[in-house]
Amino acid sequence: MSDEKPQKPLGDDSQDVNNPVLDDKEENKGDRNSATETPTASSSDEDVSGPHVAATAAANVNTAAAAAATKQRRGFISRARHWKPKPARFDPENPPKFTVWMNILFGFASCFTVSNLYYNQAILFKIAETFNVTFERSSSIATLMQAGYATGLLLICPLGDLFPRRPFILGLVGFTATMWIALCVTDSFNAFAAISFICGATTVTPQLMLPLVGDLAPAHRRASSLAIVVSGLALGVLVARILAGIMANYTSWRNIYWFGLGVQYLVLALLYVWMPDYPSKNPEGINYFRMLWDVGYLFFTEPLLFQVGLVSFFISATFQSYWTTLSFLLSSPPYNYSSLVIGLFGLIGVLVMLLAPVYSRLVIDKFIPLFSALIGLSIELVGIIIGTFLGSHHVAGPIIQAITVDLGGQFTQIANRASVYDIQPRARNRVNTAYMVAGFAGQLTGTSVGNRLYAQGGWVYSGACSIGFIAFALIVCLVRGPRETGWYGWSGGWAIRRDDLPPKKGEVVTPTEEALEEAAEVASIGDGNDNEHGNRQERLR
Repeated sequence: MSDEKPQKPLGDDSQDVNNPVLDDKEENKGDRNSATETPTASSSDEDVSGPHVAATAAANVNTAAAAAATKQRRGFISRARHWKPKPARFDPENPPKFTVWMNILFGFASCFTVSNLYYNQAILFKIAETFNVTFERSSSIATLMQAGYATGLLLICPLGDLFPRRPFILGLVGFTATMWIALCVTDSFNAFAAISFICGATTVTPQLMLPLVGDLAPAHRRASSLAIVVSGLALGVLVARILAGIMANYTSWRNIYWFGLGVQYLVLALLYVWMPDYPSKNPEGINYFRMLWDVGYLFFTEPLLFQVGLVSFFISATFQSYWTTLSFLLSSPPYNYSSLVIGLFGLIGVLVMLLAPVYSRLVIDKFIPLFSALIGLSIELVGIIIGTFLGSHHVAGPIIQAITVDLGGQFTQIANRASVYDIQPRARNRVNTAYMVAGFAGQLTGTSVGNRLYAQGGWVYSGACSIGFIAFALIVCLVRGPRETGWYGWSGGWAIRRDDLPPKKGEVVTPTEEALEEAAEVASIGDGNDNEHGNRQERLR
């Protein structure tokens, strides 16, 4: 029993590797098989091997050449896609400065992109005639444009905190301009309506420009820089309505859409050449649905954003209520004005556009934003009181109210924007989205409430409601001081001068460097004593 050799387990080849006997047997077996197959292999090699090897070699050469060509082509496409004109290249060691020219370019781009939303408002009756639909149905085009814009504000604008702004903005402008071609040529009303909604959703370029200006402009000139872009927005609304009315009166209404197409591609070309490729604010990435959640989270956890959001709601409601009911007042006795004369009231906005950057430079840049907001609201309140009780008897009433509503509202909005962009440097697009959603809700409220009250009691009823709106806005401003960190109170002092003075003489700090320093400060928050603020910052990452 002791001399019996152990049986090799089935399937166990581990011993074969080191067994010379088995290796020799396998080698001999292989030799016999080779000897057996040699005649066949020899004859086959004589007939096939030469041509087959040559063909294989040629195929390999062709494959390698094709792969090299593909790689070269892909490299060319990649280089072409990422190539930028010299003014648009970003150098971290020498970042581009935010110049007056760039500020004006952003204002120009905002003007002729926001115009997309308002071309249709002056020509809805022409659209109804062309598509053979009722005026009520054609008016849905304006509603769809605004609904699309609201959708873009909520769903697209927050992405500005994630993507690099240059390709993101260029992509939106290019996509909108390309879709706009369909609006110029389609004969289907349903297609026209659907594409209007899509174009409205992607016409959010101005709301991406404003946070970018907040990033790049020095703190002591942020308000005046924002004022130029905001003035571009206001000018775009005015230009769109006036040009659309003139072109539709003397030519086909389609020409205003062709004009819109041309200026959009002009904006695209200018931004492509001159807009620097600033890096992403959050290159590590953010979950998209978390970003949407952050919009509401910021609004209800940041006291300053909540305060200015409420103020924006009330002044937007007042603005929309006035301009909605004005046409009813001026088209009725004792005025009985034509639609052309009523439309000329919109030119009053030109005064505001000219004064806003000057006022912002002289006042908002030098004093705390709350001080400017209180001045703007006070001007607006006085003008509304005069217009409400004088407007039914003399045309001076609505003229004074138009000036003060535009002037006071613009000053307050610019001051509020300048203040909220200091809340979360890495989340400025989400902050801007929350602010704009509050303002948009105010516009909807003002339109609805203003029309209903005018139907019940006329001009005085709607004006009295506007007085109440501004009074509430003033109360909201006075509840919380400019340096208060909580939800109410005036801790930190009553001084109206700004605390953030410009750099000392001889100290050069470029705007982009300031933006990068702000981002670094945000990243480091949470290590100090302000744990609550640090936790909010961490949630936004």
